[in-house]
Amino acid sequence: MKQRLRAVVADDEEMSRARLCRLLGQVGDVDIVAQCADGDTAVAAIRRLRPEVAFLDVRMPQLNGFGVLDALPPTLRPSVVFVTAHADHALRAFEADATDYLLKPYSADRLRAALARVRRELGAAMDSIVPPERDERYARRLAVPVGARLQLLAVDEIDCVLAQSNYVELCVGDRRYLLRETMASLETRLDPRRFVRVHRSHLVRLDAVRDIETLEAGRYLIRLGNGLRVSSGASYRQRLRAAFGLGGVAPP
Repeated sequence: MKQRLRAVVADDEEMSRARLCRLLGQVGDVDIVAQCADGDTAVAAIRRLRPEVAFLDVRMPQLNGFGVLDALPPTLRPSVVFVTAHADHALRAFEADATDYLLKPYSADRLRAALARVRRELGAAMDSIVPPERDERYARRLAVPVGARLQLLAVDEIDCVLAQSNYVELCVGDRRYLLRETMASLETRLDPRRFVRVHRSHLVRLDAVRDIETLEAGRYLIRLGNGLRVSSGASYRQRLRAAFGLGGVAPP
């Protein structure tokens, strides 16, 4: 039995998007979890839904297909099949590690071949994965109050933590949760291989970081995939550089 694939389709042309979804429905074993008309929506859908494959139109307004890929950290990037009417983008597509490249108008057979390549790539990736050891000393979930109930929040969903006096604010995408605990206490409960304190009031999950900009006085501006920006403190400079492997980057 074929592996079912969860797919995000992004194309600003409604007819092209509808045709691709129809063909995907015909070839079977594909669940379309989101249809997007622009790149920003595609990034949000991929972050939220974690599909196995994304079909991205190369030319979209504002954020194009390549921009979507660049906006995702490596750990969140699905297999990508670029779709375009312009053959001159093929080289760049494969330089971006795309799984395949569909040139419009493509046939159902060509789409099947692309899906077969996606499945082969996913199978090879699964065979090579060695599950990381999880240190049981650190929390896997946090109980956070939501109204009259407690919600169990997976720590791997947390993008960053912001100190708020005797509380901490947990940022998960565009959602916020308040937990009555100090930053110092919470830091001891989180795996330092996944989280790093970058400021007395800021703690970030490594995989949630999109890019880092060098500022003056030994500080950095950290942009997260959810759109938040946090600055590092000068005294946390070496800790941040070690966590993100910035040893070869000239300091400011």
